[in-house]
Amino acid sequence: MKIGELATRAGCDVQTVRFYEREGLLEAPPREASGYRCYAERHLTQLNFVRHLRTLDIPLQEVRQLLRYAAEPEGACAQVNELLDGHIALVRQRMQALRALERQLVDLRRSCDGDASHPCAILQAFAAAAEQQPCACHPASPG
Repeated sequence: MKIGELATRAGCDVQTVRFYEREGLLEAPPREASGYRCYAERHLTQLNFVRHLRTLDIPLQEVRQLLRYAAEPEGACAQVNELLDGHIALVRQRMQALRALERQLVDLRRSCDGDASHPCAILQAFAAAAEQQPCACHPASPG
């Protein structure tokens, strides 16, 4: 199959296929006499594998590792578990940071009563932050 068909069957862009191929995440296909790449079903399987890992927000470096483990799965479970445990820890850190961001945004939103008769408290908070002063979303820490 040609690159367009591969991309369509995988539900992605042709540029995505080319990117993964350049990054070594997708095996380079043989070329026809005309120069066109000729992809096989194994390429679709590889592409779907990589795309699934990316939907789990697994970084490219770790995708490479997982591809190596998949190619030689004997005894890879411990290594895969270790990689996934690290990714889970990172996701938990990001969730904690997002919850803190949510609290900051909620506090900021509460500072505005929607009354147009005076300056917007949210814009004032943004300006205060730009001047490195305490604001509604980043109150001064106790010294």
